[in-house]
Amino acid sequence: MNNWWKAAAPVAVAVILALIPPPDGLPQHAWWYFAIFAGVIVGLMFEPLPGGAIGLIGVTLVMVLANHVYLSPDQLAKAGAKWPAEAIRWGLSGFSNTTVWLIFGAFMFAMGYEKTGLGRRIALMLVKAMGRKTLTLGYAVAIADLILAPFTPSNTARSGGTIFPVIKNLPPLYDSKPNDPSARRIGGYIMWTALATTCVTSSMFLTALAPNLLALELAQKTAKVEFSWMQWFVAFAPVGIVLLIAVPLLTYFLYPPEVKSGEEVPKWAGAELQKMGSISRRESTLAILVIVALALWIFGGGFVDATTAALVVISLMLLTGVVSWDDVLGNKQAWNTLAWFATLVALADGLNRVGFVKWLATAIAGQMTGVSPIVAMVVLVLAFYFLHYMFASITAHVTALLPVMLAVGATIQGMPMQTFAGALLLTLGIMGILTPYATGPSPVYYGSGYIPSGKFWQLGAVFGVIYIAALLVIGLPWNAVRG
Repeated sequence: MNNWWKAAAPVAVAVILALIPPPDGLPQHAWWYFAIFAGVIVGLMFEPLPGGAIGLIGVTLVMVLANHVYLSPDQLAKAGAKWPAEAIRWGLSGFSNTTVWLIFGAFMFAMGYEKTGLGRRIALMLVKAMGRKTLTLGYAVAIADLILAPFTPSNTARSGGTIFPVIKNLPPLYDSKPNDPSARRIGGYIMWTALATTCVTSSMFLTALAPNLLALELAQKTAKVEFSWMQWFVAFAPVGIVLLIAVPLLTYFLYPPEVKSGEEVPKWAGAELQKMGSISRRESTLAILVIVALALWIFGGGFVDATTAALVVISLMLLTGVVSWDDVLGNKQAWNTLAWFATLVALADGLNRVGFVKWLATAIAGQMTGVSPIVAMVVLVLAFYFLHYMFASITAHVTALLPVMLAVGATIQGMPMQTFAGALLLTLGIMGILTPYATGPSPVYYGSGYIPSGKFWQLGAVFGVIYIAALLVIGLPWNAVRG
């Protein structure tokens, strides 16, 4: 009952907007559609229900009211009695979207890491090998995340669910306790390095963050630009490699640990590996299968698309016993994400179909008359990035802002849309560093008690500026030259 306002807020926003007369130049049905869309976004921000449920409710409401909020009077007259069928085709279109199923497939890979223990084994092996010095321990954490990232579209599962359970055992070995002055001994350094790293890897790989795939789908629909798995990686690689090398070192100097070296960490990791025993058949099989998936994503674009490749590997995971069908059915996060993103793809597409995005983009573009394409690109990318301070969900951020930013860019004469779209898409992972609520793993590390609240916000701002500066200074010229 204490959170009743979370459920009331989306409804209130939708109703209030619907009662306001539409702005000049925007049809009434498009304004009503936007009112429902805005209510969904507020719902995603406050989450009175799971994201998939909110998206489903939003799509269903539009389908029920399609003759008032989705179709214009002319479209309704042409559709006649067939408008309900047209509305339901639109509402269910997201469930046939290949990108949505690629997201689902990547969640199955992440489940394989968890079920077989391969993800934990990789993390422990690296900690054992590199844990004698605190700085190299930071690099071990970064490398573990890097290895898991291409196959784990939930950075919450990757960092919060696989990396964090391992590294949370390390600070107590040096008497570094949460919510205590001793947290600075080593705990703060390890926790911030883990979070800062997963934000970088989330931008480095298309399949390392679920909203990346949603954003790519919206970019294809809004701006007609496309990126393959390999093109995405190459676009961010110069930035990502520099940042991955820099993060443990930057944290070492900006938030230095008091303990610089010791033998306790590798000893503990070695003992944990002994408990796990030798690598199992399921682990080795999964390792082979994820390499196959990666090879198909990188080199197989000419004969098999990324979604088909993912489904092939999932089928092999089932046939070889790496996971069971009950495991697949029981993966609530994967099915929730499927419903969530399928409905959001449809809702965002509807915003474009009713003409709202074009109207808003034209209005914003009118304020940028005479601005050069490069300056406009930088301004829009910076605005898109720092507006994430207002969002507790990258998915909500993408759905609400990306189509508008792309549409604005398309109205600016001379704007290189492939480069501009790429710059926007590549910010999605790194913007997760900005706040304690910016991305899934943030609350996990914020709540660990090893980094004081004020310091967390301060480090988020500093690293946030470093990340976006690296993207603009290194990534933008690199991708402009590549075209």
